[in-house]
Amino acid sequence: MPAEHSSIICEIRESVARITLNQPPLNIIDIPMIGEMHSALARVHAAGDLKVLVIDHQGKAFSAGVSIKDHTPDKVGEMIEKFHGMFRLLNSLAVPSLALVDGMALGGGCELAVFCDMVIASDRATFGQPEIKVGVFPPVAAVLFPHLIGRNRALELLLTGDVIEAAEAKAIGLINKVIPAQSFREKTDEFISKLTSLSGPVLRLTKRAVDCGLDASVNDGITAVEQLYLGELMKTEDAREGLNAFLEKRKPIWKNK
Repeated sequence: MPAEHSSIICEIRESVARITLNQPPLNIIDIPMIGEMHSALARVHAAGDLKVLVIDHQGKAFSAGVSIKDHTPDKVGEMIEKFHGMFRLLNSLAVPSLALVDGMALGGGCELAVFCDMVIASDRATFGQPEIKVGVFPPVAAVLFPHLIGRNRALELLLTGDVIEAAEAKAIGLINKVIPAQSFREKTDEFISKLTSLSGPVLRLTKRAVDCGLDASVNDGITAVEQLYLGELMKTEDAREGLNAFLEKRKPIWKNK
């Protein structure tokens, strides 16, 4: 059942959690919306047997960014603390996250989209961090972008405030896929089905393995992932089932255990 919120919709159905930004047309992120995102992400954390978190939107924009009204001296401290808390919650999720962007993703909206583990955009989507034009910089993007696209490209986007098309965002590695707008929902549903057809525990362990490698030297990363593989992955019923099914030339039946 969808949870009751005024600016977002949070629904958990079977193995998919979906948070939909629901303040169209621009889905401006204000302090109340951030609070609702905290509640929704806490609900996702507490849910069992999930395979993916999807963050999408109603209206013509994924999000045009954080409310300028919440940058006033009396509000900016609270806003930044809660806004960054939202990313900390998202970062600590065990399940893979997927952003679906069918419109503009600017400022804090761009940060929220590309902070997800994967991003699929329509060919009418745009991405950018225009904060420099109002005399500030985007803290989350300043940390995240160099990891995704390298230091120099990150500096170019953050220092110019340029807004780029989805095709360029894909070319530089900021997002994963670009899909024609007319088939966007159909194709993204197909992509989500790829994930939900797999083992939930193995999806989560694979995400952990990738993050282990990013957070360490190559040698230390291999050691950490080796321990994860032998100590946790190979003890799951689904790893044994997947390997046996291959040897027996049949389709695996996942127990999600």
